[in-house]
Amino acid sequence: MSPAPARPGASGVRRPVPSAVAFCPCPPLLVPAVAGRAAEDTAGLRAACSTALDALLAARPEVVVVVGAGGRYGPGDGGDLRGFGVDLAVPFAGPVRADGRRTPLAHTVGAWLLEQAGYAGPRLGVGPDDLGDALADLPGPVGVLAVGDGSARRSLKAPGHLDDAAAPFDDAVAAALAAGDAAALAALDAAEGARLLAAGVPTWRAVGALLAGRAVTGRLHAHEAPFGVGYLVADWVVR
Repeated sequence: MSPAPARPGASGVRRPVPSAVAFCPCPPLLVPAVAGRAAEDTAGLRAACSTALDALLAARPEVVVVVGAGGRYGPGDGGDLRGFGVDLAVPFAGPVRADGRRTPLAHTVGAWLLEQAGYAGPRLGVGPDDLGDALADLPGPVGVLAVGDGSARRSLKAPGHLDDAAAPFDDAVAAALAAGDAAALAALDAAEGARLLAAGVPTWRAVGALLAGRAVTGRLHAHEAPFGVGYLVADWVVR
């Protein structure tokens, strides 16, 4: 597949865009080794992520860019889930080097999801603010794996306790993902997202800003909050 043509921005500079995007959350319990006996509780969420990643990889990207809270990561970097009770190392891109950078949770879980999907090609990890610049440096068709959770204030037992605004906020994100509405993602209220502990908002806003004005077909695969945290899974095909 040829890369989608770049769209000129306000400055007249043509911006490269991905051909497909998968949106996935990053709870450690998504990984069966961490979930243990509770793995069945996240089986549906894993299946939804698998579906979204299958759609992303069907676009045959030459590089997958993993976007989440953190900096730039690449070959030699990696993370682990030892802080969650399991001795599980997760290389980000190829074997971990002694001088490699440690990936944060979003990129660690993102790398694990790509491994589960069978993707062994080149990948780059970036933070939300770095997404546009990163894509400008990459040749060929590019896929984006956008990693982040919804509000952590969805129930009384949630990490941030219950906030009545949390569910409607996540509902609006889900509606934008289902509709392929990049402008709605770009317009998410960053301050309200931070107040509601919705860690995925910076990533969603960055993807939305990148694709605003593009024709996008969206599919929502999961919208749930089993542990009081919003988990949303979707895929976008960009035309």
